[in-house]
Amino acid sequence: MKNKILSITLAVLMAASISACGNTANNTEVSAETNAPSETSAPSIAETSESSESSDSRRLSIVVTNFPEYDFAHQIVQDNADVTMLLKPGAESHTYDPTPEDIITIQNSDMFVYVGGDSDEWVNDVLSSMDQSHMNIFRLMDAVETVPEELVEGMEEEAEEEESAEDGEEEVELDEHVWTSPVNAMTIVRKMSETLETLDPANKDAYEKNASDYISELSDLDKEFQDVVSSSKRKEIIVGDRFPFRYFCDEYGLSYYAAFPGCSTDTQASAKTVAFLIDKVKSDEIPVVFHIELSNEEMCNSIAEATGAKSELLNAVHNVSDEDFKNGVTYVSLMKHNVEVLKEALN
Repeated sequence: MKNKILSITLAVLMAASISACGNTANNTEVSAETNAPSETSAPSIAETSESSESSDSRRLSIVVTNFPEYDFAHQIVQDNADVTMLLKPGAESHTYDPTPEDIITIQNSDMFVYVGGDSDEWVNDVLSSMDQSHMNIFRLMDAVETVPEELVEGMEEEAEEEESAEDGEEEVELDEHVWTSPVNAMTIVRKMSETLETLDPANKDAYEKNASDYISELSDLDKEFQDVVSSSKRKEIIVGDRFPFRYFCDEYGLSYYAAFPGCSTDTQASAKTVAFLIDKVKSDEIPVVFHIELSNEEMCNSIAEATGAKSELLNAVHNVSDEDFKNGVTYVSLMKHNVEVLKEALN
């Protein structure tokens, strides 16, 4: 991995030496259109024009790594700034590697937003190779309180973690999926807006109002989840997949069982893990087994078939499909789906 990053970095440094370093990125990734849609919808995919008018050069350039960051930023800036998502719609966030063009896009940005966990461990090496004097770096995991990634009963431990345990090394890995809690999302949006207001004072009032309106939406979403959980007859969910919902479950007092930790690279569970989850679904009379977005769903479906439970999507909002992106889905709309499926799963 590091050798690959080093090769990319060298290529970027060579490319940067023959390209101008301004605040307008040569964008070939997912970006917000100049004419943005309504406050509650995300923009469609657009290629940024290579031509730059003097007015365009003054627009704030925001580059983000995944969909939650993209949606949060877009809800704040609307059509007052350009937002670029490096991760292609439909792509797996945990296996993303930046291209030389991506790194140039990052360097030419005014604000770079990333998570700070395993899924973007490449960032530190990339940032260390570039001039950050004109950039503002916003790390999601610095915006909220974090907790360690947790291994619960029945969950498969990754091979590298087992090796560390055998060597007597205790490396605490923080859970990066901070956005899955709407309460955390409110904090992230507020802090992101404060940063953007500083970077672009001409649009401060617009950013402040947009952020306030969006935080109200997130607050309503939080209340919906509270109401669902408080009125439910059970407080347990089972995920036949990776588990990126630690912050969500902590926020609403839910216990959980799952096949893998949130950032696991494994996709095939052992027979022991599948058997444990099947027994758990049966013994606790769980009506719904969840899988996450963009999953092959095989394990979840196997557990559902063996138990008679229903297989359903619980969206962790890492990324969205190309079709969903074009249709303007948002963090809030995806989370509202979660509200509905939880009503069934917890009752």
